[in-house]
Amino acid sequence: MTIRNWVKFFFNALLIGGIVTAVMGLIVRWEFFSQYLTDGEIWQFMGALLWMVFLGFTMSVVAQMGFFAYLTIHQFGVNMFKTLTLWNWVQLLIIAVVLFDLIFFRFRLTSGETGRTLLYLILLASLVGVSAITAYFKAKWTKKHTLISALFFMIVVTTLEWLPALMVRSGNIDSWVTILLFPLLAVNAYQLLALPKYNRQSDEDKLKLEERRKARKKVATASKAK
Repeated sequence: MTIRNWVKFFFNALLIGGIVTAVMGLIVRWEFFSQYLTDGEIWQFMGALLWMVFLGFTMSVVAQMGFFAYLTIHQFGVNMFKTLTLWNWVQLLIIAVVLFDLIFFRFRLTSGETGRTLLYLILLASLVGVSAITAYFKAKWTKKHTLISALFFMIVVTTLEWLPALMVRSGNIDSWVTILLFPLLAVNAYQLLALPKYNRQSDEDKLKLEERRKARKKVATASKAK
């Protein structure tokens, strides 16, 4: 990928993270934000909203680091297990382990807290649902064998990026766990689906640059001949 296209890719992902986090913050923590509006404290409201946007920028950077780390891990996995088929089975096993860990150790869905259980079931369904949809379109728009890898990235890597929030235990953590999941999902889905477009654009840019170099070389050669 050329630097220019990488910059576009980076800032688009950054923007998605900021917008999604701000929207989710308004929805999940509306009681907090509505106090400023009720009291007529518009600047405080805008400041709190801007803070959510910057939090989204941070989550976007985390997601982008995770994405490029996964690209390296994926290539390493294919090389280590020799065939893509075997590596796909390994990825499926890891997906199953991660989901098991989420259900029984992170979400604690067997704790008997009805309200909290419902919230985390919705978050789990969101994680798996968005991941499945993203993986489907990734396989449809590129190659069928990318389905498992896309599913692995969306579930496993997103969970790893989400893990710091899941490990915190405090009275208000459920709202932050909810808010932080969706920018990670949005940015990761964008990266997975948009990367081929930027790679193609980079190849076209390189080809055009090479053609311009050849044209300048021909002009220079013709000038010397004269």
